[in-house]
Amino acid sequence: PMIARADLPKVDENDPQAKAMGYVGDTTKADKTKFPKHTVAQKCNNCQLFQGKASDAQGPCPLFSGKSVAANGWCSAYMKKA
Repeated sequence: PMIARADLPKVDENDPQAKAMGYVGDTTKADKTKFPKHTVAQKCNNCQLFQGKASDAQGPCPLFSGKSVAANGWCSAYMKKA
């Protein structure tokens, strides 16, 4: 059976893949030294990869299979939704 999206566990910032991608659950906490192009306007919920609704607090992301990312989160794979 399909898992309800809200039931997906949140990505742990300390997960090796999350760390490699600079994932943070709060875009304001992104590493500015490592990712100088980051801006606080970049958030998971306005990224092309985010599979939740813009209004969702969290949603699935294909980069983190079986897990959800925070709507207000950010990672280095960020691509602005067209």
